[in-house]
Amino acid sequence: MSSLPVYRRYIPVSIHLVALFPLLLLLIESLLGRLSVNPIQDLTLRTGQAALMLLLLSLSCTPLGRLTGWTWVVALRKPLGLYSFLYVSLHLLVFVGLDYGLDGVLIGQAIAEKRYVLAGLVSFLLLVPLAATSTRGAQRRLGRWWRRLHWLVYPAAIAALLHFLWLSKLARTPLLAGALLLVLLLLRIPWLRQRLRRR
Repeated sequence: MSSLPVYRRYIPVSIHLVALFPLLLLLIESLLGRLSVNPIQDLTLRTGQAALMLLLLSLSCTPLGRLTGWTWVVALRKPLGLYSFLYVSLHLLVFVGLDYGLDGVLIGQAIAEKRYVLAGLVSFLLLVPLAATSTRGAQRRLGRWWRRLHWLVYPAAIAALLHFLWLSKLARTPLLAGALLLVLLLLRIPWLRQRLRRR
């Protein structure tokens, strides 16, 4: 028998179910024709929101693990990050494929003229090398450079928040996400983290 508590045994499976639920719900509603009157906008918004939510959850794993001593939480960072990249990729595919019909000229104009498109593209490009080097083999090959490379997740998250803020008509949600990211960045400061742990 495993010595792990019961809830610990089911957490990895639960993470996969929770991360895939927005996609499953989106597929079901698409097949049943229950999206909004603007389905492309609906697909774009919901894949983007899922990507940002999972990215912030991924970033919260390390500080939460350090503050609580729950080392198992840190292991959830990788799957959450990869699921975030999955939704980012779907978000981009909807944009270039469904919204712009793979028209390179129109896509180029959108990047040049719309700041939220540029911010979203920057975020995606920063996440690509992180997803590509998420394996243990890549971590061994890169050595200390692996950790430095994965610091790109923070500018990627900032660019994603700007993308969401500039695109959103209601600023409350992106501002709340921005406040959470600010807290996570502050928790990277060693003296603050140590002070919180002592308390």
